Amino acid sequence: MNDPHYILLPANPLFIVVSLVAAFLLNLLPTGQILGVPDFVALVLVFWSIHEPRKIGISIAFVMGLLMDIHQATLLGENALAYTLLSYFAIMIHRRVLWFPAPRQALHILPLLLVAQVVQSVVRLLVSGKFPHWYYFVESFVAALLWPGVTWLLLAPQRRAVDRDENRPI
Repeated sequence: MNDPHYILLPANPLFIVVSLVAAFLLNLLPTGQILGVPDFVALVLVFWSIHEPRKIGISIAFVMGLLMDIHQATLLGENALAYTLLSYFAIMIHRRVLWFPAPRQALHILPLLLVAQVVQSVVRLLVSGKFPHWYYFVESFVAALLWPGVTWLLLAPQRRAVDRDENRPI
Protein backbone atom coordinates (compact mmCIF):
# COMPACT_ATOMS: atom_id res chain seq x y z
CA MET A 1 0.00 0.00 0.00
CA ASN A 2 2.80 2.45 0.81
CA ASP A 3 5.09 0.98 -1.79
CA PRO A 4 7.24 3.82 -3.16
CA HIS A 5 6.69 2.56 -6.73
CA TYR A 6 2.93 2.84 -6.50
CA ILE A 7 1.47 6.11 -7.74
CA LEU A 8 -1.92 7.19 -6.41
CA LEU A 9 -4.44 9.17 -8.40
CA PRO A 10 -5.56 12.51 -6.98
CA ALA A 11 -8.41 12.27 -4.52
CA ASN A 12 -11.80 13.06 -5.96
CA PRO A 13 -13.38 15.94 -3.97
CA LEU A 14 -16.78 14.29 -4.29
CA PHE A 15 -15.42 11.12 -2.67
CA ILE A 16 -13.96 13.19 0.19
CA VAL A 17 -17.36 14.80 0.80
CA VAL A 18 -19.14 11.43 0.61
CA SER A 19 -16.69 9.89 3.10
CA LEU A 20 -17.22 12.77 5.55
CA VAL A 21 -21.00 12.50 5.20
CA ALA A 22 -20.81 8.71 5.71
CA ALA A 23 -18.68 9.23 8.85
CA PHE A 24 -21.20 11.78 10.12
CA LEU A 25 -24.06 9.33 9.48
CA LEU A 26 -22.15 6.61 11.34
CA ASN A 27 -21.83 8.98 14.29
CA LEU A 28 -25.60 9.56 14.17
CA LEU A 29 -26.24 5.89 14.95
CA PRO A 30 -27.50 5.39 18.52
CA THR A 31 -24.38 3.70 19.95
CA GLY A 32 -24.01 5.87 23.04
CA GLN A 33 -24.04 3.01 25.55
CA ILE A 34 -21.65 0.74 23.64
CA LEU A 35 -18.10 0.89 24.94
CA GLY A 36 -15.35 1.59 22.42
CA VAL A 37 -17.32 2.88 19.43
CA PRO A 38 -14.93 5.39 17.86
CA ASP A 39 -15.69 8.89 16.65
CA PHE A 40 -15.84 8.22 12.92
CA VAL A 41 -15.88 11.91 12.00
CA ALA A 42 -12.63 12.46 13.89
CA LEU A 43 -11.06 9.41 12.25
CA VAL A 44 -12.01 10.48 8.72
CA LEU A 45 -11.00 14.10 9.41
CA VAL A 46 -7.56 12.93 10.54
CA PHE A 47 -7.23 10.73 7.46
CA TRP A 48 -8.07 13.49 5.00
CA SER A 49 -6.05 16.09 6.93
CA ILE A 50 -3.03 13.83 6.55
CA HIS A 51 -3.58 12.68 2.97
CA GLU A 52 -5.14 15.83 1.48
CA PRO A 53 -4.23 18.80 3.72
CA ARG A 54 -4.97 21.34 0.98
CA LYS A 55 -8.49 20.06 0.40
CA ILE A 56 -9.55 19.32 3.98
CA GLY A 57 -8.40 21.77 6.57
CA ILE A 58 -9.30 23.42 9.81
CA SER A 59 -12.43 25.13 8.48
CA ILE A 60 -14.02 21.84 7.41
CA ALA A 61 -13.09 20.37 10.80
CA PHE A 62 -14.74 23.34 12.53
CA VAL A 63 -17.97 22.91 10.54
CA MET A 64 -18.05 19.16 11.19
CA GLY A 65 -17.47 19.88 14.88
CA LEU A 66 -20.41 22.29 14.97
CA LEU A 67 -22.59 19.66 13.30
CA MET A 68 -21.55 17.10 15.93
CA ASP A 69 -22.21 19.65 18.70
CA ILE A 70 -25.72 20.16 17.37
CA HIS A 71 -26.32 16.42 17.06
CA GLN A 72 -25.00 15.56 20.53
CA ALA A 73 -26.64 18.62 22.14
CA THR A 74 -23.36 19.51 23.85
CA LEU A 75 -21.89 22.90 24.52
CA LEU A 76 -21.68 24.67 21.16
CA GLY A 77 -18.03 24.58 20.15
CA GLU A 78 -16.87 21.62 22.23
CA ASN A 79 -16.45 19.22 19.32
CA ALA A 80 -15.54 22.09 17.01
CA LEU A 81 -12.57 22.98 19.21
CA ALA A 82 -11.48 19.35 19.48
CA TYR A 83 -11.79 18.73 15.73
CA THR A 84 -9.94 21.91 14.77
CA LEU A 85 -7.06 21.01 17.07
CA LEU A 86 -7.13 17.47 15.71
CA SER A 87 -7.00 18.72 12.12
CA TYR A 88 -4.28 21.26 12.91
CA PHE A 89 -1.99 18.69 14.53
CA ALA A 90 -2.69 16.16 11.76
CA ILE A 91 -1.70 18.73 9.14
CA MET A 92 1.44 19.51 11.14
CA ILE A 93 2.65 15.90 11.08
CA HIS A 94 1.22 14.79 7.73
CA ARG A 95 4.57 14.56 5.91
CA ARG A 96 6.15 12.46 8.63
CA VAL A 97 3.21 10.10 9.02
CA LEU A 98 3.02 9.28 5.31
CA TRP A 99 6.51 7.74 5.40
CA PHE A 100 5.29 4.89 7.58
CA PRO A 101 3.10 1.91 6.71
CA ALA A 102 -0.49 2.03 7.99
CA PRO A 103 0.04 0.05 11.25
CA ARG A 104 2.82 2.41 12.29
CA GLN A 105 0.77 5.39 11.23
CA ALA A 106 -1.75 4.30 13.83
CA LEU A 107 0.86 4.91 16.52
CA HIS A 108 1.10 8.52 15.34
CA ILE A 109 -2.66 8.91 15.11
CA LEU A 110 -3.39 7.59 18.61
CA PRO A 111 -1.96 10.62 20.49
CA LEU A 112 -3.89 12.98 18.21
CA LEU A 113 -7.16 11.24 18.96
CA LEU A 114 -6.36 11.13 22.68
CA VAL A 115 -5.65 14.88 22.70
CA ALA A 116 -9.01 15.53 21.03
CA GLN A 117 -10.78 13.44 23.67
CA VAL A 118 -8.88 15.15 26.48
CA VAL A 119 -9.94 18.55 25.13
CA GLN A 120 -13.56 17.41 25.00
CA SER A 121 -13.44 16.04 28.54
CA VAL A 122 -11.73 19.17 29.92
CA VAL A 123 -14.42 21.37 28.37
CA ARG A 124 -17.11 19.14 29.87
CA LEU A 125 -15.33 19.22 33.24
CA LEU A 126 -15.14 23.02 33.21
CA VAL A 127 -18.77 23.46 32.21
CA SER A 128 -20.58 20.70 34.08
CA GLY A 129 -18.07 19.57 36.68
CA LYS A 130 -18.41 15.95 35.53
CA PHE A 131 -15.44 13.92 34.33
CA PRO A 132 -16.16 10.84 32.23
CA HIS A 133 -14.83 7.50 33.36
CA TRP A 134 -11.40 6.42 32.21
CA TYR A 135 -12.89 3.89 29.82
CA TYR A 136 -14.13 6.90 27.81
CA PHE A 137 -10.65 6.99 26.23
CA VAL A 138 -10.99 3.45 24.84
CA GLU A 139 -12.55 5.07 21.75
CA SER A 140 -9.17 6.43 20.69
CA PHE A 141 -7.51 3.05 20.96
CA VAL A 142 -10.28 1.40 18.93
CA ALA A 143 -9.97 4.13 16.28
CA ALA A 144 -6.20 3.56 16.13
CA LEU A 145 -6.84 -0.15 15.62
CA LEU A 146 -9.24 0.70 12.79
CA TRP A 147 -6.72 3.01 11.12
CA PRO A 148 -5.18 0.45 8.68
CA GLY A 149 -8.64 -0.62 7.49
CA VAL A 150 -9.82 2.96 7.12
CA THR A 151 -6.64 3.81 5.20
CA TRP A 152 -7.15 0.88 2.84
CA LEU A 153 -10.82 1.75 2.33
CA LEU A 154 -10.38 5.48 1.72
CA LEU A 155 -7.37 5.06 -0.57
CA ALA A 156 -9.10 2.39 -2.70
CA PRO A 157 -10.54 4.80 -5.32
CA GLN A 158 -7.12 6.39 -5.80
CA ARG A 159 -5.43 3.07 -6.55
CA ARG A 160 -7.35 2.25 -9.71
CA ALA A 161 -5.83 3.07 -13.08
CA VAL A 162 -7.56 5.61 -15.28
CA ASP A 163 -7.20 3.34 -18.32
CA ARG A 164 -6.30 -0.25 -17.57
CA ASP A 165 -3.43 -1.74 -19.56
CA GLU A 166 -1.95 -5.16 -18.92
CA ASN A 167 1.50 -4.01 -20.06
CA ARG A 168 1.75 -1.01 -17.74
CA PRO A 169 3.04 -1.79 -14.22
CA ILE A 170 1.45 1.20 -12.42
